[in-house]
Formats: sequence, structure tokens, C-alpha cells
Amino acid sequence: MADYVFVSSTGEEIPIIITTRRGARNITLRPKTTPVHELHATKPWITPTSSVIKFIESKRKWIENIFARAPQKRKIAPGDEIEILGRVVVLARDTARRANHLIVHDDMHATLVVGGGAEMFESRVRNFVKTEFLKTAREMIKTAPRELWPTRVVAHDTTSRWGSCSSTGTMSLSWRLAFAPRDVMRYVVMHELAHRRHMDHSPAFWATVGELYGFGVERAKRWLNQHGAELHEYF
Repeated sequence: MADYVFVSSTGEEIPIIITTRRGARNITLRPKTTPVHELHATKPWITPTSSVIKFIESKRKWIENIFARAPQKRKIAPGDEIEILGRVVVLARDTARRANHLIVHDDMHATLVVGGGAEMFESRVRNFVKTEFLKTAREMIKTAPRELWPTRVVAHDTTSRWGSCSSTGTMSLSWRLAFAPRDVMRYVVMHELAHRRHMDHSPAFWATVGELYGFGVERAKRWLNQHGAELHEYF
């Protein structure tokens, strides 16, 4: 249980997590909207906690707007349809099965039969999505020049960025891109591959993104800016 709670105008109680950092110069706030609502605050060593609470209250309107715009989580159940990696997937459950089984009908439709009991349904669907996402990401990477391939690809569930690529060659991607159109996911993959050549966002970097992606890169980028929050709807 958090020591402090931010109570919104709707009555929602949002835990406040305060971290002290010696190198910090100011109070910083980071609202977290997934998988749970939390408000993270970082303060300098000498700043009293009471000042943090007062600062949070001064930012009330901004904080409430962020949580109000956050997508509401939707529970999934057998019979639901979810778009995964550009394909509409019908979810089904078979308690007699021990593993998931994907039945592909065509390029646009499939059925995912999930094994196990009801209490495992969501976690098994989530694990399936993450596994298929990584498989698809690696396939997209292989369409780029080999010298740009990362040394390692990992999937994360982040809210601040869709991907990153370190100087050591590790590419990190948000597996929630599995819920986006495939072209949008490919844009993020190519964006991060371009960082293998340019570790910045210079004109040369954006030229490389366009070269790797091809026609429509701005459309994909615009879709992600406008609809990115919707990718956190599930789980």
C-alpha cells in the first residue's frame, strides 16, 4: 500500500510513489497508466515530502487529464475478436488442451484456441501475442540490409517509447505494436534499425528510415501518434 494517494475528482485513488535521488535538481512527475494507475514522483535529497505533495496538487489538472485520456482496460473472453499483427483473431478456449493452437483461415482471419482453465486465459493470450510479435519483428528485420541487423531483439511493455536501439546493438520493442497495423509496426522496426547507422534524429537518420521503409512512412508515423494510446487497451 502506498504511503500517499492522489484522489481524483472522480474518486479514483491513485498511489503516489516518491523516490529520492541525490542527483535530482527538481521534482519530476511521471504518471503511469498501464498496467495500473500510479503517479511516480522523483525529488532531490533535501526536498521534503510535503513539498512533493504540494507540487502534485498544483499539477492536479494536468495529472487528471492524463489519466482521463488513458484507455480503459478491456477484459478478453472466449468468443472475442482481436486484431493481432494485421489479422482478425477469434479467441476460443479448450480446457482439454495444454497449449495454444492457432488455426489460420486466410491472410486476414484466424482462430486462437487457448488451453487451460479460465484463470489462465488472459495470460496465455498475452504470451501468445508477445511470442508472435517477436517472431514477426525478426522477419521484418531480415528484410533490411544485414549490416543493420541488431545483435539481440527483446520485447518490453513500455509507455514512454515504442522502441529503442542501444549502441551495443540490442533492439527493444513494445510488444503492444502487435495490435497496430503491420505497416505501423514495420515503421517502428525500421526506425530502430536506422539507429544502427545514426544514433540520433538527424536529417541523415530520417533519410535512412525512409530508405528502409519506403513509400508511406509519414502515414505510419502519423497513425502511431494519433492512435498509439489505443494499443494499451488490453492486458
